[in-house]
Amino acid sequence: MHIETSRMMPAFSCDQMFDLAADIERYPEFLPGWISAHILQRDGDRCDVRQVVGIGPLHVDFASQAVLSRPQQIDVHSAQEPFSDYRLSIHFAPHLPGGCTLRIAADLQMRSPLVQQVVNRLLPGSVNSIVGAFEARAHQLYGVERA
Repeated sequence: MHIETSRMMPAFSCDQMFDLAADIERYPEFLPGWISAHILQRDGDRCDVRQVVGIGPLHVDFASQAVLSRPQQIDVHSAQEPFSDYRLSIHFAPHLPGGCTLRIAADLQMRSPLVQQVVNRLLPGSVNSIVGAFEARAHQLYGVERA
């Protein structure tokens, strides 16, 4: 299943939003569904990550690789069980004056057709919640008052 969503973040720069999204080990503090996230190894702009994510009643423990392309994009990929393919891309595009448009694209293909049905129902709401959580975290970290 493929889902995309975006939101303008006029109060925050792409660098700020990138830094927030690149802080993978803090995801459980503010992202809905993230139970744990640990960077196992770093090599330049690449990270091997171990994550546990819960979407509704489904909890998934998996390894993934993240590529951090500052300040435009973060790409996460896994083909480990229970996925046949997991891709999460976070894009940061400048928005004048000085803001950023955050776009998240997720592709999740599960090996189990039954689990895929659950993901298909829950993923759209989960991706929208992630965008909202990034925005709320930016307000918390950077101290900009909400309009």
